Amino acid sequence: MKIYHFGSEHGRDIHAFGSQNLVMTRVLSSMDELQTGCMHLGPNGVVGYHQATAPQLFMVVSGSGFVRGQENGEQPIEAGSAAFWEAGEWHETRTEHGLTAIVIEGISLNLYME
Repeated sequence: MKIYHFGSEHGRDIHAFGSQNLVMTRVLSSMDELQTGCMHLGPNGVVGYHQATAPQLFMVVSGSGFVRGQENGEQPIEAGSAAFWEAGEWHETRTEHGLTAIVIEGISLNLYME
C-alpha cells in the first residue's frame, strides 16, 4: 500500500482559459487515456470557459459553486453533486466561497445513472 496526498499543496496552479485561483493535483492516468485529478478552487475561483477534450465527470466533494455547459445557463452545484460534459462541449465552473472536486476524464468514460 502507498499513501498518496492530493491536497492543494501537492498540485500546480492552472491559469489556462482565464482560470483563477485554481490548483489541480493529478492522481492517476491509464493507457486508455483515462485521467483522474483533484481540482481545488479557492474563493472566487474560476475554471475558464473551454472545450472538454474527452467526456468529463466533475464530482464536487466539498464546497459549492456554479457550472455551465454550452447549451444551458449556469447551474448551482454542491458537495455530493456532479456535472458531466461530453467531448467537445464548452463548459465553465466558478465558485464564490471555494470548492473541491474529483475530475475524471477519458474517451471510454460512460456515465452510470439510476
